[in-house]
Amino acid sequence: MTDATSLGRLEHVARPPAPSAFSNALVFGWRAVLKFKHVPEQLFDLVMTPIMFTLLFTFVFGGALAGSPADYLQFFLPGILVQTVVFNSVYSGMGLSTDLSKGLFDRFRSLPIWSLSPFAGLMVGDMLRHLIAATIILTIGLILGYRPEAGIVGVVLSFALLIAIGFGSGWVFIVLGLILRTPTTVMTFGFTFLFPLVFASNIMVDPQTMPGWLRGFVDVNPVTLMTTAMRGLMAGTATLTEVLLALLAPALLTAVLAPVTLWLYLRRE
Repeated sequence: MTDATSLGRLEHVARPPAPSAFSNALVFGWRAVLKFKHVPEQLFDLVMTPIMFTLLFTFVFGGALAGSPADYLQFFLPGILVQTVVFNSVYSGMGLSTDLSKGLFDRFRSLPIWSLSPFAGLMVGDMLRHLIAATIILTIGLILGYRPEAGIVGVVLSFALLIAIGFGSGWVFIVLGLILRTPTTVMTFGFTFLFPLVFASNIMVDPQTMPGWLRGFVDVNPVTLMTTAMRGLMAGTATLTEVLLALLAPALLTAVLAPVTLWLYLRRE
């Protein structure tokens, strides 16, 4: 009798509510944080390249390009922050490709969770990488003599823009991670796509010195628009138009590629 009564009570217990999409995203975001804890050398790879770019260009080319390393650093550092975030976005696709090869995403797909939550976790990991790398680069710049004229407010707004840039550009490489089979292939395709955008921009030199046909491309290059807005925010001279133009490409990439990501993910066998 006691067993039957207990069974009846169990049968009438309300099922706990399903976790929300936000809760799912937080769980996978925590997974991304744990990956940093267990594989800290990932940050070394992500940070060393921009540090070398900053030091080499400032001290090797700074005098020739701007008259002195100090003057060049004021011009160059906001641009290297944009370059760092854009380059680091490639690792979203590489991480996804690695997880797919291990069968992790096949297991995620079988769970009763929001379909995009595994990708939200990847994005959280990206945001942390972007913030850590940007903080290190800015700290080195401050040590070398860089001074953001807009102060702490300009730095905070600039970092917010970097997060938006990283979020939008990350979708490109997540799609590549779903299409291409190996992390190495994702990296090769990613940097092949990014190099022309990054180096044919105003990150390292003033476009005024470029040929007319190249300058026409540079002026509409999304990386140029992002860098112009970054310099303006750091200096306190950014206009609303410059910021909106910098956000245009990330917004379009998110609107177009987020649904594509979900479609590619759901159709995988």
